[in-house]
Amino acid sequence: MKRMFQGLAAVALTAAIPAVAAAAQCGNNAAGFPAWVDEFKGEAASNGISPRTLDRVFAEVGYNKATIRADRGQKSFKLSLDQFMQKRGGQTIINRGKGLRKQNAALFARIESQYGVPAGPLIAIWGMETGFGGFLGKEHTLSAVATLAYDCRRSEYFTNQLYAALNLVQNGTLSTQARGAAHGEIGQTQFLPVNVLKYGVDGDGDGHIDLVRSKADALASTANFLRGHGWSAGAGYQPGEANFAAIQGWNAANVYQRAIAIIAAEIDGE
Repeated sequence: MKRMFQGLAAVALTAAIPAVAAAAQCGNNAAGFPAWVDEFKGEAASNGISPRTLDRVFAEVGYNKATIRADRGQKSFKLSLDQFMQKRGGQTIINRGKGLRKQNAALFARIESQYGVPAGPLIAIWGMETGFGGFLGKEHTLSAVATLAYDCRRSEYFTNQLYAALNLVQNGTLSTQARGAAHGEIGQTQFLPVNVLKYGVDGDGDGHIDLVRSKADALASTANFLRGHGWSAGAGYQPGEANFAAIQGWNAANVYQRAIAIIAAEIDGE
């Protein structure tokens, strides 16, 4: 019943995200950011975000130059598969992943029973994204998302992410001081805010969703994401097989998708 309630709550919160991006004027440098913030706060208040939440959030938000640099410099996805595997430590992820699968056998069995996703893909994503929770990122999450919502390159997409992040602050899931990856990704498997709302689950049964401190929450939420993108229990997940499309839903880069499938198969012993 608890999980059902959380799912319904996520649906309700997701419904609060405007379908169309806010009309605040985007920009391509820091100069217009303060004016954008003022305009956006007015629009967000009219879209159901409480003034208290907006004041708390934007008291700590600033234009994040590191986020813009990262957004303009995503070069690893242009590498060959072999180069990508080497750069991202594919063999290390496999070696550590096999041990983690054994150490957390009960957790992975429980997740597979509930979501149909075996350990391999979850461990591959966990290792690829944060080195199994070893480095979650250092950027101020709300500043990163707000900066990208303001930036003209993908303003509509990240405005929706910002609304999701505001909802997460409003419901107590996200701290205004949270830090993570450069694009606002959250937790041990790097969920964007919209996906926390849609797919975040309480994997350890403690009554709340914490993708940062709880590996059970992070891994169960990742399995829920994959199931939400068409994962079919027992089907294959290599390129051309039924579940590869769910891995494609996780990340749009083909080299990343193929690397996850290879690493996962090694961990699962296929």
